[in-house]
Amino acid sequence: MVKENSPISEQQNQHPTNLFSSAASKSLSDLVHSLSHEQVVNQDLLLSLSFALRSFTNLQRFLELIPLLVTQLVGVKGSLLIPFQDDGSLWREQLQMVPIEEDQELFRKLFLLEKGKTTGFGMEEKNIEMLDCLVQRHLDSSNIIATSIVSRGRQRGRLYAFDKKEIVFGSNVHRKHIQIVADLAGVAIENDAIFQVIRNHEKVDRQISIGAEIQSQLLPDQCPVIEGVELAACCRPAFQVGGDYYDFMPTRSDLNETAKASGRWAFVIGDVMGKGVPAGLLMTMLRGMLRAEVLTGLPPDSILHDLNQLALEDLTQSHRFVTLFYSDFDAKSRKLRFANAAHNPPLLWSSKTKSINRLDTPGLLIGLQPEAEYGCGEIFLQPGDVLLYYTDGVTEAPGISGERFDENRLITFLDKFAKEGLGAKQILNKLFERLDGFVGVSDHQLEDDASMVVLKVKESTVPELT
Repeated sequence: MVKENSPISEQQNQHPTNLFSSAASKSLSDLVHSLSHEQVVNQDLLLSLSFALRSFTNLQRFLELIPLLVTQLVGVKGSLLIPFQDDGSLWREQLQMVPIEEDQELFRKLFLLEKGKTTGFGMEEKNIEMLDCLVQRHLDSSNIIATSIVSRGRQRGRLYAFDKKEIVFGSNVHRKHIQIVADLAGVAIENDAIFQVIRNHEKVDRQISIGAEIQSQLLPDQCPVIEGVELAACCRPAFQVGGDYYDFMPTRSDLNETAKASGRWAFVIGDVMGKGVPAGLLMTMLRGMLRAEVLTGLPPDSILHDLNQLALEDLTQSHRFVTLFYSDFDAKSRKLRFANAAHNPPLLWSSKTKSINRLDTPGLLIGLQPEAEYGCGEIFLQPGDVLLYYTDGVTEAPGISGERFDENRLITFLDKFAKEGLGAKQILNKLFERLDGFVGVSDHQLEDDASMVVLKVKESTVPELT
């Protein structure tokens, strides 16, 4: 007979409890292992999507992963992605669905949805509700979770997860996983939109660079050799393409280089109101017109009158005007004739009086009135005289304190450098150095196009009397 408190009796009494405890422990261990494995799998899936987001170059390939990932993360039958384009219209070409054979009719209706083609479609709440109703109607036998794809406060699309009605899903964990995927999709769509903008800007930049190159070729790459004078010129555009213009043109194209050097030359400087590509295009157009007019041999006032007539229609349509100073110079007599269409009057430093005067005549802007009249002035230049043509980008340049460079400051510096006996190129360089120092820019970037042309009469020239 076995005693009640014997070891064998105790072992027999504890056996059922031990069995239960062991089974419970194993079940709990299996559950923890299962959950841990599921968590690892989910983390791997999200990491894979994050990696794809960082490295993708094809948005369509990336968006194809979105529904597939939702089905794996949430463990549902299918998923549907409806993205919107940057203008808010339904992005039909990027509709994605897993499994694709689930509801071809729904896919077809979304693709052909006429209202979805309109700009701003996805930005209206009533349209989002309409999409939800359309999806619900076609997937009526399913439980559905829907969430918005949002980036920088803008609707970028709609993401759906669905499964059979008898399968219950929709916990907070499911919703969080779906939202994470939706957020990553939003980032991808936003990145692609930014990338497209950058690409478009690059295309425009290339076109502007080509325009700038063409325009720079239209400006004289070097000053001509003209008997008895030194010339120096520089145009510094505020943008790649500018509206400033200067030119040196022989009034007769049939002469050889030697004859041209001692002949009559046209000196012109102008400025289209405005900056950038439109101004540059208009100035290019005016250059062609003006070069044709110069060959007529007419006096400066007649040339400005004819140029105004020719350019009036184009300038009126563009709502722009042009200031222009036109002069012609006879190298033999040193006679300078000039007319002004409301441009900054050139500054003439007289070597005889050691003073500066403005060369100006009455005249309206080119493109302002159809029958504008222009005055004509003339002067004989003397040895040592210095003539400065410039645009308002020079005098209107703002300094660090907000003060303008202004004409008085330009006159002061021109007077100083002319009295020092500097050559035309040296004077030009010194003036730009003072301008840069005043503006306080190291990269020579100005707010407006700035151009200057310096003409200096050589000291030893003797004019031929006419």
